[in-house]
Amino acid sequence: MQAIGICRFSYPGDGGFQVEHDSLKARMDYLYAPARMDERFATFETMMLPPLRAQTDDDFTLAVVIGESLPDQYRDRLEALLADMPQAVILPRAPGPHRKVMQDAINSVRRFDDAPCLQFRMDDDDAVARTFVEKLRQAARDVAPMAARQRHIAIDFNQGYIVQPGPDGLLAAPTQAPYATAALALMIRHDLPLSVMNFAHMKVGRKMPTVTFTGEDMLLRGHNAYNDSRQKPGIKQPDFAPLDAAAKAHFKKVFNVDAGKVAAAFAALPSTAR
Repeated sequence: MQAIGICRFSYPGDGGFQVEHDSLKARMDYLYAPARMDERFATFETMMLPPLRAQTDDDFTLAVVIGESLPDQYRDRLEALLADMPQAVILPRAPGPHRKVMQDAINSVRRFDDAPCLQFRMDDDDAVARTFVEKLRQAARDVAPMAARQRHIAIDFNQGYIVQPGPDGLLAAPTQAPYATAALALMIRHDLPLSVMNFAHMKVGRKMPTVTFTGEDMLLRGHNAYNDSRQKPGIKQPDFAPLDAAAKAHFKKVFNVDAGKVAAAFAALPSTAR
């Protein structure tokens, strides 16, 4: 079964944001602001990529969707970061309807063979456990009899941490909530051209059968000032605590995320990016 992950790296689409902008130019100005981009690269480099580079099953594709308008300095930096990661494919796209653009991007790297396709989505400050692709494939094999009678099934690994990166490293709060973006995947019928991005992640339980696995840390969900879902008033704040030595070792072992490297990356940011 082919496994495909997709990351929208500051892609200025039409839709896909809970926070709206008055124009496409306003959205691009927001997305490409230097302070924001510096922080996005810091999380992408120290949180999202390390566990993907260390997957126990490295047979997957990572589709990184960018805008054709991404400034050259950021395009060059992104290409340099991914140059030694054979699973990564950078897909420049013009602005367009968010779901359709993402569906087309995924389908451009999809094989459409006789097996279901496993698809997952990641924000650039998310992370999954080093065993995620391996466990996802095992779960897909376990639910194969049910999948044969369904268009799509959600496979949800619901346990991990909400994390807030900064110059002191990581603050973390345990989480065990259903259908977070990180570590949620869809198993899509072999002939169906829909994608994981055709569904609001929190609503998959209304659209298809779901299978939830818990009891093992499988995800890190980033929490920062630029999170689209954090922009509305009344959002509950996690009960964060600093990582102690044991927790730092756990994060390194399970996620290949080094709290010291996170701290160094954020300490190096210009003060306007913090």
